[in-house]
Amino acid sequence: METQTGDCDAGPLPMEMDEATQPKDPPKISRLDDSVVNRIAAGEVIQRPVSAVKELVENSLDAHSTSISIVVKDGGLKLIQVSDDGHGIRYDDLPILCERHTTSKLSTFEDLQTVKSMGFRGEALASMTYVGHVTVTTITKGQLHGYRVSYRDGVMEHEPKACAAVKGTQIMVENLFYNMIARRKTLQNSADDYSKIVDLLSRFAIHHIHVGFSCRKHGAGRADVHTVAASSRLDAIRSVYGVSVARSLIKIETADHNPSSSVFKMDGFISNSNYVAKKIIMVLYINDRLVECTALKRAVEIVYAATLPKASKPFIYMSIVLPPEHVDVNVHPTKREVSLLNQEVIIEKIQSVVESKLRNSNESRTFREQIVEQSPLGSISMDKDPNFSPSPSGSKSQKVPVHKMVRTDSLDPAGRLHAYLQVKPCGPLENNPSLTAVRSSVRQRRNPKEGADLTSIQELIDEIDCNCHSGLLEVVRHCTYVGMADDIFAVLQHDTHLYLANVVNLSKELMYQQVLRRFAHFNAMQLSDPAPIFELIMMALKEDNSDPGCHENDGLIEKIAEMNTELLKQKAGLLEDYFCIHIDIRGNLSRLPVILEQYTPDMDRVPEFVLCLGNDVDWEDEKNCFQSISAALGNFYAMHPPMLPNPSGDGMQFYKKRKPLRNPEDEENTPENIGDDTTGENEIEQELLSEAETVWAQREWSIQHVLFPSMRLFFKPPTSMATNGTFVRDWELTWVAAFYRSLHWRSFTRSSKDVNIVVLFRSSDRRMGLLSEAFVFIDSVIQFINFLALLCGGIWVKCRWIMGFVGFGCHSPVLGASIIPC
Repeated sequence: METQTGDCDAGPLPMEMDEATQPKDPPKISRLDDSVVNRIAAGEVIQRPVSAVKELVENSLDAHSTSISIVVKDGGLKLIQVSDDGHGIRYDDLPILCERHTTSKLSTFEDLQTVKSMGFRGEALASMTYVGHVTVTTITKGQLHGYRVSYRDGVMEHEPKACAAVKGTQIMVENLFYNMIARRKTLQNSADDYSKIVDLLSRFAIHHIHVGFSCRKHGAGRADVHTVAASSRLDAIRSVYGVSVARSLIKIETADHNPSSSVFKMDGFISNSNYVAKKIIMVLYINDRLVECTALKRAVEIVYAATLPKASKPFIYMSIVLPPEHVDVNVHPTKREVSLLNQEVIIEKIQSVVESKLRNSNESRTFREQIVEQSPLGSISMDKDPNFSPSPSGSKSQKVPVHKMVRTDSLDPAGRLHAYLQVKPCGPLENNPSLTAVRSSVRQRRNPKEGADLTSIQELIDEIDCNCHSGLLEVVRHCTYVGMADDIFAVLQHDTHLYLANVVNLSKELMYQQVLRRFAHFNAMQLSDPAPIFELIMMALKEDNSDPGCHENDGLIEKIAEMNTELLKQKAGLLEDYFCIHIDIRGNLSRLPVILEQYTPDMDRVPEFVLCLGNDVDWEDEKNCFQSISAALGNFYAMHPPMLPNPSGDGMQFYKKRKPLRNPEDEENTPENIGDDTTGENEIEQELLSEAETVWAQREWSIQHVLFPSMRLFFKPPTSMATNGTFVRDWELTWVAAFYRSLHWRSFTRSSKDVNIVVLFRSSDRRMGLLSEAFVFIDSVIQFINFLALLCGGIWVKCRWIMGFVGFGCHSPVLGASIIPC
């Protein structure tokens, strides 16, 4: 029999190893050092900064805290600080606090079957000490002072030191993953890590409704998550996720008390068919523990995909309660997942309830409708245009009648008409950057966060919505800013009508509404120098004193100022948390809220505002308290005329220097002396005048570029504004072309070479052609006025024209041309 060797002799088999490369002895098994073991375990428990925040917040909840505050720096890598008002940590427990497997939650393995606390393994704090620097400050009830101690690798670095502290515990984790270079390099996106922390806190806040949560970046003046104890779950969801989410939710609940199949209870909220989102939000709690369940999430998504036509991503909040012995919580290093007894049966029942609710929701969809109220004023009501009829499908749009055409549109930027003017400001106004009408970059106008943290605030916002005047709302939304008629009234154009709008009333109400909408979510405005509120109140009280020369009431005024100062210092926490009004322990006002971007209120009115907080706020009733504080802020931030008189017009007399009267017998009335007297009387306080011109120009800029654009976006005019003179409809633009019977002109002399002429053209009752012809006529009138100015002062001037309502005891509409010296 032949033996076939073939290719077997050609070389070794692929799996065979060269004898030189084979190890002579197997590798020795050695015990790892404890520091290596602990560091490896720590990397599993604390995977990201959000893992550390989750463990610390759960410890605070186990300590029965009612307020938890988190401060984060660089996404949590530089700093994580969690403060609570729980029961604290006993002094005797501090030496073993951060050792592995030390806990107060259980003592035997059997306790794990019925554990109700969120922490139980005693690994979280220990793990943090192996990958970061941990400092603990705590105080328990009855202690005179607190203790602070730092930990490294599970042990104390020094003995606990006595320190000042507030009730509860503060744990600070610094330089997270400082000794894990690879892990730290993968976590360079601090914004992504911070967003995960914010999302985690939001999920905690809507479940633990009796706990207040706050989360902000280090150094930030405004918290990104800020909730207070809510009265209901729906209020908590509204506070965190907004009104639009809360309005689209359906309450669901189910239970099974059959021991043979499953024993559980579930309640929560799911989004209805009106809710549309690109990403699913599922918040799941099992026995008050925030967990994830992939099988349940997939089952709910299948129901939404089959029920809703667009398969929109849902919002889901569920809280499932099971007997503790039916839940295995020790299946994941971070306790993110749990194992349930009869999991398939529970998921099937929940899926059936969700499907039933969604089918009912899909059969009847809800659409929010705004009821248009009939205006009590015929001049304000939005009457239907008799010349308008809907065009049939496919036909051309109807041509707008000539007498209804306008040359401006509400969608145009504010101040579009001013682009055709060549008015050059005088003096220091040329170099004032805050008066630049057109900026190189468009600043984003952020809609304030919708939703309220408290039911009382939501009620005040609902009152604004219910009291909104539909006719004025249409005017506000689609008006065009023309200019200022005087110090108080601005001219607006809507359709073919002109309106006079009281800027002070408008801005006061807009600021009030914005305060309620931004409640507890303000940006901060830092004062350059803190202002003592006692001195501010004293200033306001002395200004209100009818007889400034009388000092008999000084003692009473000081007493009132001291009482109000102490009151505001006691309420400093409320003012800081909800309205961003910071008053320090020494009674100094250092921060104010930002209500509208690019706008700073008149700081000369701060004393009046502080006095109003002390005297006019009802601190006893919650709703009245918030309403009165918001009203005080609205009045303070309103665009009142500046304290300095307007340099234009009669206010110019304020800036002329006054010389003491001389005895005519002392000097001879020579022509030289008479000339000197005339020169002296015409001298002007240039510095004060320059300041006044700047202040008034800044106000007009703010009205044009801040107030009215914000008003078109956010303002909801109350019905009272239709009758209290805030809005006055003047006349139709189509009648402007039907002038001009008479010409009235006045001149105001600032100096011997400074002439300001205002020409008023009064309209007649006869229509004279198209509006475009009126503008041609205006151009010719302007040329004539320039000629008059040349004769009067020997200088060239340029014209700015406005249309508005001028009283003078009559109600005749006028077209004005204001002559401004070059």
